[in-house]
Amino acid sequence: QVQLVESGGGLVQAGESLRLSCAASGFTFSRYSMGWFRQAPGKEREFVAAINWRGGGTYYADSVKGRFTISRDNTKNTVYLQMNSLKPENTAVYHCAATAAVLYTTTQAMEVSKYDYWGQGTQVTVSS
Repeated sequence: QVQLVESGGGLVQAGESLRLSCAASGFTFSRYSMGWFRQAPGKEREFVAAINWRGGGTYYADSVKGRFTISRDNTKNTVYLQMNSLKPENTAVYHCAATAAVLYTTTQAMEVSKYDYWGQGTQVTVSS
């Protein structure tokens, strides 16, 4: 069955870095675009970043551009999110997601309904 398993979350201080990983199984990873979303308590799930399966194009939320980097390793069926210069407002549960769609724009990448599979998430807490 399909599984997306996130790891790498934790408690860090503002300004520090974390690298999240999402290991995928049960589907053809190389043919799926992958995204990272986050959800803070009492807030809606919001888009963070995505990477296309075709061409490897990347898309980011404005709030993380220049600080976060999404990448993928198709040989390991894993997508990563490198998060630098973390801020307290980045505190949330981070989920990875997979979509069979080819993403052409950030607007498309942001659509929660476009994603077919979701992981359970990993907690990221940034203290001030």
